Amino acid sequence: MHRSPSGRTRRIGEKNGTKRSLLVDEHGVPLSLVVSGANRHDSISLEPLPTGAVAEPADENIPRNLCLDAAYVGKEEVVEANGFVPHIRPRGEEKKLIERDPGFKARRWVVELAHSWFNRFRKLVPRYEKTDLSYLALNTLAAAMIV
Repeated sequence: MHRSPSGRTRRIGEKNGTKRSLLVDEHGVPLSLVVSGANRHDSISLEPLPTGAVAEPADENIPRNLCLDAAYVGKEEVVEANGFVPHIRPRGEEKKLIERDPGFKARRWVVELAHSWFNRFRKLVPRYEKTDLSYLALNTLAAAMIV
């Protein structure tokens, strides 16, 4: 069977869609937002996140923590270069620490809470916008409404 060169080809190993990366404060308020393709690794979006933060800390002497999951292992230098203290651990490790020490405060749930707030905007969950700029603008509007 002969295929035309302009015919559709089947995608192999690629993901359709977009991925939203957030930098939030301790209460889940979005500080920075990066939208990238779903087929890109999470660690690629790490560098623009801290540099795009809209609010700077009031006191420079207080250390700023950045909690990340296991996808960011090996990116500690990037986090430290932007003035953050890296806390990179997989989800299961945090659960074990909570079981051992009841006073341990899990930090990653705050980001998941912020993603939940974004997902309540029904226009964002299935992406209908064709351009990245309009989708980023809608996400930025949602972040402003959350704040």
